[in-house]
Amino acid sequence: MKHTGTGDAPATAAVLVIGDEILSGRTQDVNTRYIANYLAEIGVDLREARVVPDEEAEIVAAVNALRTRYTYLFTTGGIGPTHDDITADAVAKAFGVEIGEDSRAIALLRERFTEEELNPARRRMARIPSGAELVRNAASKAPGFWIGNVIVMAGVPSIMQSMMDTVGPQLKGGARVLVETIEAGAIPEGSYAMGLEDIARAHEAVSIGSYPKFTSRGFDNQIVLRSRDAARLGAAAKAVRALLAKLAAA
Repeated sequence: MKHTGTGDAPATAAVLVIGDEILSGRTQDVNTRYIANYLAEIGVDLREARVVPDEEAEIVAAVNALRTRYTYLFTTGGIGPTHDDITADAVAKAFGVEIGEDSRAIALLRERFTEEELNPARRRMARIPSGAELVRNAASKAPGFWIGNVIVMAGVPSIMQSMMDTVGPQLKGGARVLVETIEAGAIPEGSYAMGLEDIARAHEAVSIGSYPKFTSRGFDNQIVLRSRDAARLGAAAKAVRALLAKLAAA
């Protein structure tokens, strides 16, 4: 089943990271970066990322807000076997559908667990909202699911990546975003800010950002340009290089 965007506009996406452990700092979120890079490769614009706790009301509110705003919503976390894994229930509530043990999901779990091992805790991972498609993963067999434009995945990075590899080919993307990075070196942002603003105004099809970082040598600045149009990207990059060359020569 292929899910598409609207008209000729680029497909958009949001990521909803679910879990108290992320907010407490005990666990680092690496999934958003993986999803962002994956989507960039297929031409889907990641527009927003949120983190919410393991609280049903918070998850429901975030799911309903984000799924109406973007082409796709990816959630990570909260679909394991413990009592605080409530994502499936919250997504079912957001869509107003029933949730129950899914025979397809049980069949997948039986590929990994014996009947004795398939205890009530593990069977929780087979609870799927009514009408959802399963998202299989080769890493642990326990599935995620896809309902409407919401794709629900595990929080464990290796499992999430397996699920992303499953759903990725079904996503409707577009032209890949091209990126060019220009080193501004030690030229202060304040020196090129106004000129960069003029370039950005003259090249509206190109996104231009300035990103300073502090190194052992002091500030080191980069200017990053993004566009789906190679010719327009090239023209803007040429203008930025000319601006930096002029400042360096002054």
